[in-house]
Amino acid sequence: MEIKEYVLIIRKRLPLIISTTLISTLIALLLSFYVLPPIYKASVTLFAGRSTNSDGNKDTIQTLYSDVLLGQQLVKDYREIAVSRNVLEKVIKELNLNMTTEELGSMVSVQLKNDTRILMISIESRDPKMAATIANKLAEVFIEAVQRIMKIENVQIVDNAVIPKKPEKPKKLLNTVVAFVIGLMGGVGIAFFVEYMDNTIKTPDDVEKYLELPVLAIITDMNEGGK
Repeated sequence: MEIKEYVLIIRKRLPLIISTTLISTLIALLLSFYVLPPIYKASVTLFAGRSTNSDGNKDTIQTLYSDVLLGQQLVKDYREIAVSRNVLEKVIKELNLNMTTEELGSMVSVQLKNDTRILMISIESRDPKMAATIANKLAEVFIEAVQRIMKIENVQIVDNAVIPKKPEKPKKLLNTVVAFVIGLMGGVGIAFFVEYMDNTIKTPDDVEKYLELPVLAIITDMNEGGK
């Protein structure tokens, strides 16, 4: 098909494309603003390094670099300890939370900031105050567990979690833009599919194109215009 034919199909099916795009965008708006509950995220940052030097030697560049690589390798271990049953049970008990360890574990995320020894533990919750409270308590229990299990003494809290003012999810603008793009692409796809499935002959050009016959005459509709 030539570019001109693509343009003609889009113009012909423009109402379908517009309606599909509008419906998709409207659904995303309704879900983002009225259906999906706001989720708040509170994060606490920690420094996780090797044990402090007992001989008083200063850290060299090679030593610091080795610590960074070690931290990157241990991030999976940190994540497993943070969501371990013992740690979660202790947090639930000390905060008197009405939830299971599985429910609390689904709220936790652990990540290491790029090329650093800074660890970030985040909690997502519908209650912003609860998110900050759990994040800070989890960090305390996590430090105790790391020191006991991994024998890493130099683990400290850098920044405590604060109560988030704005929800992390849903991302209303992003959801709307994505829905608009998906609706537009879907509308165009449906338009071309409908055109592909339509094998009827409607115009003189269709006769010449599909039947390969010349058009000798055209009979107009005598009832056109209500006559």
